[in-house]
Amino acid sequence: MSAERKPPGSADYGNLYELLQSHFPAERAHAFIELEDGRRYSYGDLEDTSGRYARLLGDLGVVKGDRVAVQVEKSPEAIFLYLACLRAGAIYLPLNPAYTKAEVGYFLGDAEPKVVVCRPESKGEIGEIAGDAHVMTLGTDGGGSLPERAHDLTPIEGCVAAEADDVAAFLYTSGTTGRSKGAMLTHRNLGSNALALHEAWGFGPDDVLLHALPLFHTHGLFVATHCVLLNGTAMLFLPKFDAEAVIRLLPRARVMMGVPTFYTRLLAHPGFDAEVCRHMRLFISGSAPLLEETFHEFKARTGHIILERYGMTETGMNTSNPLNGERIAGTVGFPLPGVEVRVCDDAGRPLATDEIGVLEVRGPNVFTGYWRMPEKTAAEIRPDGFFITGDVSMIDARGYVHIVGRAKDLIICGGFNVYPKEVELCIDRIEGVIESAVVGVPHPDFGEAVVAVIKRTPECRDLTAESVIAACKAELANFKVPKQAHFVDELPRNAMGKVQKNELRERYASD
Repeated sequence: MSAERKPPGSADYGNLYELLQSHFPAERAHAFIELEDGRRYSYGDLEDTSGRYARLLGDLGVVKGDRVAVQVEKSPEAIFLYLACLRAGAIYLPLNPAYTKAEVGYFLGDAEPKVVVCRPESKGEIGEIAGDAHVMTLGTDGGGSLPERAHDLTPIEGCVAAEADDVAAFLYTSGTTGRSKGAMLTHRNLGSNALALHEAWGFGPDDVLLHALPLFHTHGLFVATHCVLLNGTAMLFLPKFDAEAVIRLLPRARVMMGVPTFYTRLLAHPGFDAEVCRHMRLFISGSAPLLEETFHEFKARTGHIILERYGMTETGMNTSNPLNGERIAGTVGFPLPGVEVRVCDDAGRPLATDEIGVLEVRGPNVFTGYWRMPEKTAAEIRPDGFFITGDVSMIDARGYVHIVGRAKDLIICGGFNVYPKEVELCIDRIEGVIESAVVGVPHPDFGEAVVAVIKRTPECRDLTAESVIAACKAELANFKVPKQAHFVDELPRNAMGKVQKNELRERYASD
């Protein structure tokens, strides 16, 4: 079963910044970012600051195609830096601030960036692993060596010319082997997806977005920010999700994008009701499956029906429930304009309506490949251009796409992808561990929680769950760390010797 919709306008985007800039308000004093503390940044500030940052990148030797790695906390300046990279023709590489030194070391060694921008307090640590890259700093208060050195520079005019198929950014996504892959996204990938979403979600001149998402992830950096820039309007900017802050700001907003955890936490807050949401036009959810009970409870509490959509790092957004039409709990809607989806068996043969297989996606949003991994790229993008998502899906008779499971045992915890193999490799290095299996179990707040099941040696019966979790915290970002660790004499296996993770998920689901 396959489905396709026609793409929005503009066949050739060139540099993504030019596309975004063409939609900025004529009056550049118009607000772009507003913070709760009263700080306000206009579209003129955006052009000036990103232009000065781009000038500095050029002075540091950055030329078209060079990578700029960024591991900073969320701030308006972080967005300006992203736009500066577009303007300089550089490839933007965002990194989760939760990544450890060892994790960042791998990314920097693989990407070989010309410049690394980090938090001021991390400069010494990053300097040890940055190789020949220039190390700059950027703080949440707008301070740091990057803004200081750029302060008196003359902003560049316009931006470096780019072809639509030039790489604009790449984001690392872990694999089942434990080795992370850099998904390369072109100016066309990002531009086409931004235009499709802006159209599909009906953005208009009165829309103000409430932005509480992180900026190292596709959702907050590309989906949310690009929609605002194409709309030429403002966003209310929170450094992170906080239910009370969101409730204070909702009366000033019209659109909110969030992960399911945002909505479960709002529903748990006694101050969240229909009156708070009275001026809202649209609530959008993604990055993890939205539970049907959350969907229905939110509608009952507020009168609003959450619009759920589906995407991934390699493709941006692929499908969305309709803006005007029935939004069905448990589905991710229809393919976006310009995107074609199909459900196939393991051999790549398309399946019929209501048959379950693996979802494949083709369109201008699909990435160009994995950084320096041509074999992996060839294995996951078919000769006809369809990308094999690995998500187990089906398309019903009405054309709605259902994600019914995830291949490769991917865990999504609080909207972030956790690949079990990476956690298992960390646990297996602990003295006394024979073997481990990591699974995701239902969690009312995070959607899924990471749980480790471990077989240990008889000599190490004193190995505890607490010590395993502590060892993981020393090496892994916090969202990857198991919430619980259990010890067993044997891991359950099938006749072929493969660990039966479905049995483990069932066994520990009630924990």
